[in-house]
Amino acid sequence: MSRTRARVSAPDEACVAAVDLARAAAEDLARPGEPGEHLGYESEGDRIVTHYFACLDRAYRGWRWAVTVTRASRAKKVTVSEAVLLPGTGALLAPEWLPWSERLRPGDLGVGDLLPTADDDDRLTPGFTETDDEAEHQAVFEYGLGRVRVLSAIGKDRAARRWHSGEHGPHTPIAHAAPAQCSTCGFYWLLAGGLRQTFGVCANEYAPDDGKVVAADHGCGAHSEAAVLPPSPEQAIPILDDMDYDLSEEEAGSVDESASEELGHS
Repeated sequence: MSRTRARVSAPDEACVAAVDLARAAAEDLARPGEPGEHLGYESEGDRIVTHYFACLDRAYRGWRWAVTVTRASRAKKVTVSEAVLLPGTGALLAPEWLPWSERLRPGDLGVGDLLPTADDDDRLTPGFTETDDEAEHQAVFEYGLGRVRVLSAIGKDRAARRWHSGEHGPHTPIAHAAPAQCSTCGFYWLLAGGLRQTFGVCANEYAPDDGKVVAADHGCGAHSEAAVLPPSPEQAIPILDDMDYDLSEEEAGSVDESASEELGHS
């Protein structure tokens, strides 16, 4: 059985010779002087040729102008079919487009911004879902109605992993240098619910993590038992010597008692 070979047509001579026509089409799209030297051509099919020109625009280094010319069957006049700017080797390209939900990073939300949550977000589950968390049962009982959605098991697991591996977890320089873990600190306020055994909130206003969720095995130098201040010394009672006394000369007053002048009173 013989192998079928596709016929490759030779470049159309009229289209190959239409360099000036292709350059004029590129100059119509670009600013004057931006299409540079002719880089060559490529046959795209029967009577179809694409000419390439260097792009001299400094904002598009490595790009090139591509102008496709063609002519109808048995026609002598060549016309422009398409003119575009294409990236070449080493061209600076924009990053691959990502939807906003994948571009969002912690801290991007600003004042007045609204962050929608998808209906099928696997971090959440409907509020009527049965749960083993006694605290959630109590909340539903007190308010009569539960929240529309609550954290799912996946959401809790992701939060726990994120908090434990973050700057408030055990793998930070301040935690490694701490004298003891947060779980033994008097300022450690336990969370309620299923995360109670692993996380709490720091309530020491002088600690760097004050008001933040910290792991039980986190730590810092503001631990309540890190350095107990010594008791202040009691002030010594002054010792008075009442067994002896000192003689002192009587100082002369401002009135001469030996004078006979009357002082005007009896």
